Amino acid sequence: MPALSLVVCVYKERDLLARLLQRVEGCYDDLVVVHDGPDTLDIRGVVEACGGRFIESAHCGSLEGQSPFAWAQARHDWVLRLDADEFPGEEMKAWLKNFRAAPAPDASISGFTCIWPLWNGKKAISKKCWAGRVFLFDRRRVRFFGLVEQPVIPDGRCEPLDLVLHHQPNRKSYGFHNVLIRKQAYRWRALIAQSLLGKPTDLPCWRWESETWPLGWEQIRRHPLETALRRLVLGFLRNLRNHWRTERKLFIEAAINGPVHHALICLKFWLVRRKHWRKTTAKKSTSN
Repeated sequence: MPALSLVVCVYKERDLLARLLQRVEGCYDDLVVVHDGPDTLDIRGVVEACGGRFIESAHCGSLEGQSPFAWAQARHDWVLRLDADEFPGEEMKAWLKNFRAAPAPDASISGFTCIWPLWNGKKAISKKCWAGRVFLFDRRRVRFFGLVEQPVIPDGRCEPLDLVLHHQPNRKSYGFHNVLIRKQAYRWRALIAQSLLGKPTDLPCWRWESETWPLGWEQIRRHPLETALRRLVLGFLRNLRNHWRTERKLFIEAAINGPVHHALICLKFWLVRRKHWRKTTAKKSTSN
């Protein structure tokens, strides 16, 4: 019977975390919450009231950057990875309880994925989109480096499940506000761009040893502007196709959200790299 560690990385999301812990009660055997920087809202009290362990870690600006450290604090190898603004649906809760009571999965299974419905700030507007969110994995069978928006990379297969993980922040979970106005999006893009100047091993890593970037990130490094255009156009069309196939609906704003964000990541990297090259050239000229 596999025991589960619920691991959550947070930053000032006290009320959302309290909601998550209330909704996920009885679904885990160990609770670890890592705060990105000093806790000024007594989030520790919320966690310890649920019998969990609360850890303040040095601020790095992203949950991905905290994840390798947080997973290492878990008492069990099966990690239930949830964000503070998420919580499991009733069917997922029942599945998690059954999972803990059943024999351990086959060693070929690295984890499980679920459905992540679109949230318009008031209600979920989809039932099958988006699929593929890894919510549970065996930390012995995944690799990872702490780049913003980097998913875990499984050694084996991640089994898709028709279960819902609700993603309900205090805003829409998609839309132009998220990528064009929200300050956090600009900070994330800056972190990604700066990180791509180096190697993945420069970042906090979990079982990751290669200095080579995976193809998706390497495309940005090699051809940022071309990749921006391709992802903007093709990503939008693929999203529309996925919406129609799964929902028989088209969510235009949600379909363009990710492609715009990725195009802006590419553009930000191009600008950061150009600035880096100019500084490097200027230093060489000065030294000569």
